[in-house]
Amino acid sequence: MTMSTASDPSAAAPLLDLQTLVAAVRRRRRLWCSTALLGLLLGVAVAVLLPPPPTAVTKVLVAHQGDQPNDPGTLIRTDAALLRTTRIAGEALRSLGSSGKPEDFMRDYWGTGLTNNLLQINATGGSDAEAVARAGALADAFIADHTRRMREAADAEAEGLLDQRDRLRDELAQVNEEIGEGPSQSGPEASAYRESLFARRAELTSQISDFGERAAQARVGTPRLIAGTQIVDAPHAVRHSLPRTAATNAALGSALGLALGLAVAAVCAVTADRPVLRGEIAANLGASVIAELPRRPVAPWRHRWNKTEQERLTASLARAVRDSTEPVSLLELGAARNARMIALDLAGALAEEGPTVVVDGLPGRRLSDHHPKPGDPAVIDGERAAAASHRGHRLGVGSVAPGTAWTDLRYLGTRTVLVVRAGYGSAAWLHTVARQLADQRIAVIGVVLIDPDPRDRTDGTLWNGPHAAPRTERLPVMRTARVPDDDQEAR
Repeated sequence: MTMSTASDPSAAAPLLDLQTLVAAVRRRRRLWCSTALLGLLLGVAVAVLLPPPPTAVTKVLVAHQGDQPNDPGTLIRTDAALLRTTRIAGEALRSLGSSGKPEDFMRDYWGTGLTNNLLQINATGGSDAEAVARAGALADAFIADHTRRMREAADAEAEGLLDQRDRLRDELAQVNEEIGEGPSQSGPEASAYRESLFARRAELTSQISDFGERAAQARVGTPRLIAGTQIVDAPHAVRHSLPRTAATNAALGSALGLALGLAVAAVCAVTADRPVLRGEIAANLGASVIAELPRRPVAPWRHRWNKTEQERLTASLARAVRDSTEPVSLLELGAARNARMIALDLAGALAEEGPTVVVDGLPGRRLSDHHPKPGDPAVIDGERAAAASHRGHRLGVGSVAPGTAWTDLRYLGTRTVLVVRAGYGSAAWLHTVARQLADQRIAVIGVVLIDPDPRDRTDGTLWNGPHAAPRTERLPVMRTARVPDDDQEAR
């Protein structure tokens, strides 16, 4: 049975790996922290630079003809909509003695239904006094309009009932006239007809009385509704607290900025396809991760651990250089500063055993411009590397970033250690690096991962060897021993 922690490219990979997405978003914490901070600052700036205008509020108790306990708030929402009409706005402006347009005035106030019968009116103005006057005028105009509508509805209902009563009275008079004249004939039929007239008269008399009572009740209930519609909270200015407003705006801005930053980070992580986990980086490069180092100076309580890790890496690379019969190089991808420090530490360790030369192939001659101290190894650029003596140890330092001259890498060393920053190169570029090194017949000893994800639990060791594109002739990279499977043992 073969153990394997590296992903097989031939296997169907999921469209979205949640662990990779979370790790990539977490690495972009500067982005979403910056957007959250920006949202917080914008919220505070809006509260300070754009304070709300002076606002007044009043509450009106509204009585309706068709009030029901189970009303879902339709009537009060209708009242709030009627408040924002040109008729009420015009009446309020006339009571204020203003010549403004009702359409413009409607933008300065609004109504909110608090309960089925309680309407809150908010109005803004140039000052607190003006806002209070506007709120009071709007409340009075709404009450007057509501009272007029209820009275007109009651009058219309009463008139309809009285009209129906008068029609029945006319019919009753006709029936009484027929009863007074008496039947022209005698007999059972005449007697039955006379009885029907008496029954009809009694029915009409009852209906006339009923319609009269209903008309009276329609007018009697209106004063009660009119009296029930009144201002229950006098107009008063709303006091705004700048610290409270700033805190509220800051919290909302920070939440929105954080959400926006997380969304942008997630989209960028999906579209960029930059491997962050050590398992993905090892699989794409076809080499195991042999060490991990932070990109920036670590916290004081982790300084000892970082120093120990650097010393272990230096000792491990020094043994690899001593045991190798071919020159060894360090090739960086997004970690030029770390590669420079590793190269200087490794060269210093090798210089204690004999002559050591460091060949600088980094862009910008970063090592050649280094001012060595007495006893430090010599640093030469790539142009003088061919003429230099090959006695002692030789260590090359270069780059595999985009724009690299691939054919020059072999002069730095035919065996190399890749110093790769997590999340720097895309998966396609890591494949390109692996293929180009294979074409140049440069064996990869291992990968030094810079700035790893602290919550990464993937395994950066390749148990099944490299996963690179097939080539007609390729020098295999260093790998661990592979356990034969059952079929091979049987053969």
